[in-house]
Amino acid sequence: MTDPSTEVPHPSASAADLEAALERLGHRAFRAGQKQAIETLLSRGRLLLVAPTGGGKSLIYQLPSLVLPGTALVISPLISLMADQVEALEERGIAATYLAATLDPDELRGRMSAIARGEFDLVYAAPERLAFAGFRAMLKGLDCPLIAIDEAHCISEWGHDFRPEYLEIGKLLGDFPDARVLACTATATPVVRDEILERLGLPAETPQLIYGFARPNLSLRVHEVQQKRERERSVDAAIEEALGSPGSDRGAAILYCPTRKIAEAQSDRLRANGWKCMAYHAGKSGARREQVHRAFSSGKLEVVAATNAFGMGIDRADVRAVIHFSPPGSIEAYYQEVGRAGRDGDDALGLMIVSPSDMARRRALLELDMAQNGSAQHVMEHKWGMFLELMRFAEGGSCRHDAVLRYFGDEAETLAGCGRCDVCQALAAGEGDAEAPDPEEVTLLVRKALSGVARIHGRFGLSAAVALLRGVKDPRLERMGADRTPTFGVLRAYREEWLTRLLRRCVTAGWVDFFGLDRPVVALTEEGISAMRGERPVRLLLPPLRKTPITKPKAREPLATRTATPRKAAPRERAEVLGDRDQVLFEALRSYRLKRASAQGVPPYVIASDRSLREIVAERPRTIDELLLVHGIGPAKAKRYGKGLLKVVLENPN
Repeated sequence: MTDPSTEVPHPSASAADLEAALERLGHRAFRAGQKQAIETLLSRGRLLLVAPTGGGKSLIYQLPSLVLPGTALVISPLISLMADQVEALEERGIAATYLAATLDPDELRGRMSAIARGEFDLVYAAPERLAFAGFRAMLKGLDCPLIAIDEAHCISEWGHDFRPEYLEIGKLLGDFPDARVLACTATATPVVRDEILERLGLPAETPQLIYGFARPNLSLRVHEVQQKRERERSVDAAIEEALGSPGSDRGAAILYCPTRKIAEAQSDRLRANGWKCMAYHAGKSGARREQVHRAFSSGKLEVVAATNAFGMGIDRADVRAVIHFSPPGSIEAYYQEVGRAGRDGDDALGLMIVSPSDMARRRALLELDMAQNGSAQHVMEHKWGMFLELMRFAEGGSCRHDAVLRYFGDEAETLAGCGRCDVCQALAAGEGDAEAPDPEEVTLLVRKALSGVARIHGRFGLSAAVALLRGVKDPRLERMGADRTPTFGVLRAYREEWLTRLLRRCVTAGWVDFFGLDRPVVALTEEGISAMRGERPVRLLLPPLRKTPITKPKAREPLATRTATPRKAAPRERAEVLGDRDQVLFEALRSYRLKRASAQGVPPYVIASDRSLREIVAERPRTIDELLLVHGIGPAKAKRYGKGLLKVVLENPN
């Protein structure tokens, strides 16, 4: 692996060279951020680039490959994308090729020989190639000025698409200490970025550029449903709003489904309703998947009902809606998928449908995966944490666009309210609670809610806790005598739906958890017990007391006729954005985290999550006892890392 204490200096290319290469690639001008990224890569020799799918990341490695001598190497798992890019480069007279297991053995050997002779400016290779000794030996004989790692989040266990074969890339970089290194991804939070650097062996001071996540043309919405039919009505309404009626030729929609069975069922249902629709998932043959992909890309399909297997190489610009039948596994996965809508810059919508059972189902799936595939407990817990971050996003409270931008660390592009997401529209209409509840009232409500969970701890699910708090007659409660406790009916003044949302927020806060596969039950965590007993502060945004209708705007006019009116951010929204001094402390904490992770040979999230670091920035603890109040910092972490974290805080005062 490369020495993290050094950074290789590199001379930069001239402006004339860059412009000539840009023209050779068929572009008239750089997009925002591209020229800065290329110049940084050429001059500094290292770059971690985070930009959304469709944001022009490929130019950042294609252009340098034309101005640098030798053969540049791109590691990418997207075989269809590699093939498309190589074809486009060849049409412009640029010598490029790719290597993947899908090639005929003779063709693969021929390409390997041509690469060894130095006949190409740019070579794409799937990460699985790194496992072949012959491939690694051939690479060592190359003059390789640049190694680009696409989809770099795949090297992170904390990322949403971890791939073990990516762990070989760090060793590859050690074979080329003088090569420039570009790691690029469309989805990487600060903790994932730290892990990318650590596992690639890149210095902590490696330049990082984050841009392009703002997508104000997307109307982001979350709709909660109770039953399957209601879910399907939401799907139909969104497709109708975005595309009109079947055959209207207004673009396309993607419906992401959690299972192959649901994808097939929804495809059949939508086709019966007159839509040109097909299903796509990993259970279909390669030829069938390719058929669906081409039919969608060429405009022959109006809707695709798919699992998350659908997405690689999608380049259709007129996708007017991306609908999630149920929540995906993380904000990263969600934003990558919803970002496939509206790439032409015109209005589009992204709808995520949620239900009260989503949390328990996701937890059961993660535990099942751990049991069947031998996943480590800490990996399962981190995946659970990623899902809870998505659920926090789903609960709303501030502009959805700004929430995503802050999550990815792209705070420079926050919009102070987009004016078109469901939360902004509800706030503009004056819906929701006009005044924030008193903190003491919030604390009392939460402690009562947690006491309801404590009564059924480890025995029943969330619905039983709600029934207990509302004082509803329930055989489960009667059998255990819970209907004769002081907790029975302690929150009877609140509706079932509101209490369910309150307890879900207690889950995302880390106070309540789920256990069990077939029938997940709820239980208080150690933090939840402390909160219930009043041993730690309760900081929680309560659900609105009135349900906000967010399936669609009040008027059913076409998306293209709507205008967005950005609104001033609410006070709580502004408070979540890091100021200059807070950002300095956050980056100092990240640097400490990365150095400790590198020294111990562990992923950065083992030290502390991004959420923990942000809470440290907000609270600025001075003692171990104060540090223990931060989410995710328990006695073990406080003992091992507490002094170091507190030292960083003391060295970066307000």
